[in-house]
Amino acid sequence: MHRENVGTGRQATPAARRRSLYLRVHAWAALIASPFLLLATLTGLLYVFVPQVEARLYGGLDHVTPSGGMRALDQAVAAAQTVAPPGLALRSVQPPFDADDVVRILFEPARPHEAHAHHHGAPAAPANARPVTVFVNPYDARVLGVQDTGGRFSDWSKNLHSRLLQGDGWRWMIELGASWLLVMLLTGVYLWWPRPGRNGLPRAGKSGRAAWRQWHAFAGVALGVLSLVMVLTGITWSRYAGENVRALRDAAGQQSPALPRGLHSTPHAGARAMDWQTAWTTARAAAPPVALSLSPPSDAAGVWRATSADRAAPTRRIDLLFDAYDGRVLYRAGWEQQTAFGKATAVGIPFHRGEFGVWNQVLLFLFGAGVLFSLLSGWVMYFKRRRSEGLGLPALLPGAWKAASPLALLGMLALCALLPLLAVSAAVVLILETLVLRRTRPA
Repeated sequence: MHRENVGTGRQATPAARRRSLYLRVHAWAALIASPFLLLATLTGLLYVFVPQVEARLYGGLDHVTPSGGMRALDQAVAAAQTVAPPGLALRSVQPPFDADDVVRILFEPARPHEAHAHHHGAPAAPANARPVTVFVNPYDARVLGVQDTGGRFSDWSKNLHSRLLQGDGWRWMIELGASWLLVMLLTGVYLWWPRPGRNGLPRAGKSGRAAWRQWHAFAGVALGVLSLVMVLTGITWSRYAGENVRALRDAAGQQSPALPRGLHSTPHAGARAMDWQTAWTTARAAAPPVALSLSPPSDAAGVWRATSADRAAPTRRIDLLFDAYDGRVLYRAGWEQQTAFGKATAVGIPFHRGEFGVWNQVLLFLFGAGVLFSLLSGWVMYFKRRRSEGLGLPALLPGAWKAASPLALLGMLALCALLPLLAVSAAVVLILETLVLRRTRPA
């Protein structure tokens, strides 16, 4: 938060009145967003270190020591089926990509028409049955373990970051914070923007609140691009704003390619359906070098599906459908077929999660530390300004609302239309400003 010499009363210029308005909005944004932003930053920093934590927790499940040649993929699948809980159907298999990778076999509660898919005559899955992943050593087809799908540390920390370990009803908290962070970022850039005789860089010799203010402004702007990326990528999967973003995406024709309907395999006389090993070999020949997930045909006329399983390789993204008998590729969609929106999210979301490697993790850690400094410095300035009366908000000069630029007002209206929680909370702020705070003496 900032405080500037904005002028007083009738002598204030339109620019000073406008500046006082944006400073006031910036302060409101900080008051609303700070608690949620603090939670999002701390939980996000925890999520950044998922690869290192999971390497310690699940190293024996995720990786093996190569020994000789790999067994046929069908042997690993057969081994997994012997330990899968009754009533679960085999949904997909992720074969090893690197030499030390394991085979991951996913089982999910069977649908009614799949009751025969696993353990003939076995009872149906209980109502509370959960998907499980079975980990198998590809070199000796030995089962290494069975894990509740969604029960890994990465799932727990993601749920903490986005829902605070609660249901979807709590996702509004992070979305509200992200919405006001966007307002805080835009108004902060305006307030920092260099004026004649100033370059916007911190200057030596300042102390107290002035020193805090200049470093707060500089840190906020320095983090601006990353903040924008993190907010926009986070909003794409938020609850209310995410629905609006997806509606705009679809209206603009930017949705990802949809799988065609009606594709089926054509069994020939004497032809045998592919086994898992043959399907894997076929998929590898048609796909770029990336980890794949294989889904089997649903019935005799169904098709095999192979999709990329590595979000850290977005340019190798692939979706293949091929005939279950002769391996003919019936459908293929790769990076080239993705829309601009699809490409942006395919890169932005893994970056948001720190999935591009150590450099990505380090950058997000520095970003999180910068956000924490921004929050700390903002609150230090707030308490240095605050008096016993009111909320300690910056002074709002007479006529400030009328001095707002039309472009800024249109931009705020557009943001409110896109971000429903911003619209609701902004309405509450306007009510407070109109009915309560205008009668109080500004701090």
